[in-house]
Amino acid sequence: MALSDALADVEAIFDRFAAREIAPGAAYGVIVGGALVHSGGRGTLRVGDPAPPDADSVFRIASMTKSFTAAAVLLLRDAGRLRLDDEVATWVPELAGLERATADSPPLTVEHLLTMAAGFPSDDPWGDRQQGLDLAEFATFLGRGPSLAWAPGTHFEYSNLGYGILGRVVTRAGGKEYREFIRERLLGPLGMTSTTFVADEVPPARLAMGYLRRDDAWLEEPIDPYGALASMGGVFTSVRDLSRWVAWFLDAFPARDDPEEAGPLSRASRREMQQLHRPFEPELSWTSADAAPTALVAGYGYGLFISQELRFGRTVGHGGGYPGFGSHMRWHPASGVGVVGFANARYAQVVAAVREAYESLLAAEVAPIRRPVPWPETTEARASVERLLDRWDDDIAAALFAMNVELDEPLDIRRAAIDRLREVHGALRPDESAATESLSPAHLAWWMDGERGRVKVEILLSPERPPRIQALTLTSVPEPPAALTAVAERLAGLLGTPGPSWPSDVPLTETADHSAIERGLRAAEARFGTATLGRPTAGDGAKTATWGLTGDRGALSLTLELDAPGGAVEKATFIPAPMESPVHDA
Repeated sequence: MALSDALADVEAIFDRFAAREIAPGAAYGVIVGGALVHSGGRGTLRVGDPAPPDADSVFRIASMTKSFTAAAVLLLRDAGRLRLDDEVATWVPELAGLERATADSPPLTVEHLLTMAAGFPSDDPWGDRQQGLDLAEFATFLGRGPSLAWAPGTHFEYSNLGYGILGRVVTRAGGKEYREFIRERLLGPLGMTSTTFVADEVPPARLAMGYLRRDDAWLEEPIDPYGALASMGGVFTSVRDLSRWVAWFLDAFPARDDPEEAGPLSRASRREMQQLHRPFEPELSWTSADAAPTALVAGYGYGLFISQELRFGRTVGHGGGYPGFGSHMRWHPASGVGVVGFANARYAQVVAAVREAYESLLAAEVAPIRRPVPWPETTEARASVERLLDRWDDDIAAALFAMNVELDEPLDIRRAAIDRLREVHGALRPDESAATESLSPAHLAWWMDGERGRVKVEILLSPERPPRIQALTLTSVPEPPAALTAVAERLAGLLGTPGPSWPSDVPLTETADHSAIERGLRAAEARFGTATLGRPTAGDGAKTATWGLTGDRGALSLTLELDAPGGAVEKATFIPAPMESPVHDA
């Protein structure tokens, strides 16, 4: 889909958001290729004023501030001013007498705070009301000792307080008040001129006021001043500025040899922030009975949430909720696509619209996904393997294989296996129509067509210099007999044509599990719709074979087993294809 069409979908998504009257106003932006390529606004910045928000309107972004605080900590770490394993009391002496959660608890460290593993009980919404707390009062509070629910380092629990404490760490290690450090070391170098911690610094015509819905009326929320917990939620910014922030994180991917541009934090440290350091429990969810489940592994990095799911791979981002405001940002390191959104109502749930827009853009493939690129040595090894498959050569084999190959399977046995492949398949040539697969620069898998059937070839190179092949796998797939292929074509055609559970012209054996086979066919039809039969991917060339199928709603495989060549069906299994992770972002 063209970018213009995808952006039209984004517009429709925010039209629907505005129609729900979740907030008086909203602003949003789309980042592609390191730049803000689209922005928009709905509603108003101030009730009673018809002027709509735009890319330069300024909203409070609440907890998205945590990414700024974490970046400041990493900046100080890289400068040698602190260590992540420093005890927090080194920098916040008020916590020197902190009572431990248990007698065997470790000391509280800077990294515990960064990863939400300090052990403090979750403090939403209490923490939001501490935003403007006086610095001296905060010091007194810390001296009394906050409560701990867990031993540090054992449990994720979201803590605004923890990031408030990190603000004090930044002040002491950085040698100047937190907001000045952020302004000088992050905002200035990145050109984020509309970003601030003080509402009075924003031109009134550009400042969004926050609201609360009560009795069908929008009531203005007071804007808390800069205070002790500003480091957890005090930033005000615009779509344009926040897009620079997101693009800065995206620019860290992939790791590469290009010279580093001058800036406050290295690409390596930005990638470090976007790694999962404190995981949550895995989640599995469905949107409907006939849809593929969404499997999600997620957790916290440094000031950022990280999620890994089957369809799109890694997503990085953070939300913000606060009296008067709601915000969200998320981005896709593998393709460089990001979306940000703000709304000016108490804890406004703009996250759903941002997520929908983000997933719509990824599904439309508006930017190419970075995949592993094989080493030149891997590509050269492929060519050598293809020469061996054509005609074995001892000298080529000796130079090609790592020392473990002969120990794992003697070369004379491997040579004999390749001779048998030629007998089964005839001459082999690369199948240019089939995609290659690389799980890493040292890995490559590809298909070769024979006169009779096909062969899958997979190699993995060693960590030596120069690398050599440490594993070679050859999967022979003989051409299925015509009778077996005819049944597969018949069943693939049924997926797009609701009708009998099992066709009467395709016999099943008496021992076949008829009900299980019929359920599998119905489930595949419901979930995948019309499907096209692809090339065989496994089989014995006589009674069993497996094919890939491409359905309207995803890929699956069909495995058939006959009781005899040309006989009745003993097994017929439809299995969703493993979802390949698209991610190569680190």
